[in-house]
Amino acid sequence: MRNLRYLGLSLIALFTVLAGQSRAQISSKVFLEGGKIVPVVGATIEGGNILIEEGRIVAIGKDLKAPFDAKVIDMSGKTLFPGMVDAWTANGLKTANENLDVVPYVDVYDVIDPSLRYFEEALRAGLTSIHVSQAANCVISGLSRTVHPVGMSVDEMTQDPRGGLVISMYPKRGYDHAVQRAIIHDTFADLDRYLDRRAEELFLEELKKKDKDAKVAPAEARKKGKKLIRADKLDKKFRNLYLLRQGKIDAYLFCSRAMDVGAAIALIKKEGLNDNVTLIVGGECYKVAKKLKSLGRPVIIRSQDMVFREQDRITLKDKDTFLPKVLSDAKVDFAIGGTTEPWYDAARCVRNGVSRERALAAITINAAKAIGLGHLIGSIEKGKMANILILSGDPLDNMTWVEGVIVAGQLVYERNKDKRLRDLLDGVYNTEKIETERVEAAAKAKAAASKKKSGKASATKGKTKTKTKTKSKKD
Repeated sequence: MRNLRYLGLSLIALFTVLAGQSRAQISSKVFLEGGKIVPVVGATIEGGNILIEEGRIVAIGKDLKAPFDAKVIDMSGKTLFPGMVDAWTANGLKTANENLDVVPYVDVYDVIDPSLRYFEEALRAGLTSIHVSQAANCVISGLSRTVHPVGMSVDEMTQDPRGGLVISMYPKRGYDHAVQRAIIHDTFADLDRYLDRRAEELFLEELKKKDKDAKVAPAEARKKGKKLIRADKLDKKFRNLYLLRQGKIDAYLFCSRAMDVGAAIALIKKEGLNDNVTLIVGGECYKVAKKLKSLGRPVIIRSQDMVFREQDRITLKDKDTFLPKVLSDAKVDFAIGGTTEPWYDAARCVRNGVSRERALAAITINAAKAIGLGHLIGSIEKGKMANILILSGDPLDNMTWVEGVIVAGQLVYERNKDKRLRDLLDGVYNTEKIETERVEAAAKAKAAASKKKSGKASATKGKTKTKTKTKSKKD
């Protein structure tokens, strides 16, 4: 069960990953005033206000008043939109795949590189939550995790450490479907044999603690010992597979071809993975939209798989199918993953006939639901984490800029302080000139303020002396 799994939320350190950029300090209570709120869930609010406390959204409304102790930020002319979510990507990893077939004991924690330019670009594009996972060229991958694209270490970046395992129903390079599925079958069979053996060992250990003789048949010992099994008592090689079956971590079944979906559904039923499974589907899966609908869960479409091209068997002409449109028509909720420009993929959906609401949901709330975090992120709602984008216009307009990014109530990105972006748009020479002028102007202003303060102090001192002399004469 996704709601039962542990959601470890790390504190987000106040630092920057952008060259020459400092993170703005915001008080624990923030009031965003007068912006156009596009919550994704619910109607758009013109001239709306948002109250944030301790990193959470506590109130939203047009007539909301700012508390006396809140920092008020004017959002006039800006659009407030939920931080976008990448539902599945291998970006941010030093190594996208492992050489071994089955590696559920591996954790992406060890291969996420916070210094990669990708995270800077993701933040600039408005991504505030990224589900980082190994790619699909394993049979069973290591444990994924969801991170914010800001932080000096993986611990600081981590939003949810308990991600999931990718089980690829599509063959890794050099394998065919038969070999791939045989490995999956053998892996879970090995888990069963190990759990039987471990259950028997735990039962015998329990008897030994009570100084009782082991006069129980092996089958009975295994049966009684299963009640004693806990994740911390299992070998690391099998621990995450056990947690997967228990619903404590998620399964992401990669289905590149339509034929993979049937095998995935069979695996779900066999291993009892119903409530904690998300399918990652390829373009050809448009052919099995009804089967995907029967799962009742959002599916993830990689950005690169949104269009499927095949040759018509009769006319021999190429035919393109836009997967999100087919799934949308079939009432299948979908999320988009593996993108560094989520707004563009959502705009492509609208251009190809998908409703605006579904397109925006694919990069926000549906993406959050697909990774089990729909209760925490993906929309602007009371009680959710304050991951909010400050946009210059409509989220699907190609002329819109991400002016600012708020993550857990902290302003972590400001476009006007993004030196790399200024270098790109204005040229390095102009940027350095502007920066020099800004520094000089700031220094002059500081000197003027200091001089003014010094002048006031001298004047006050002179008045004090005059009063003292006057008083002496009178005495």
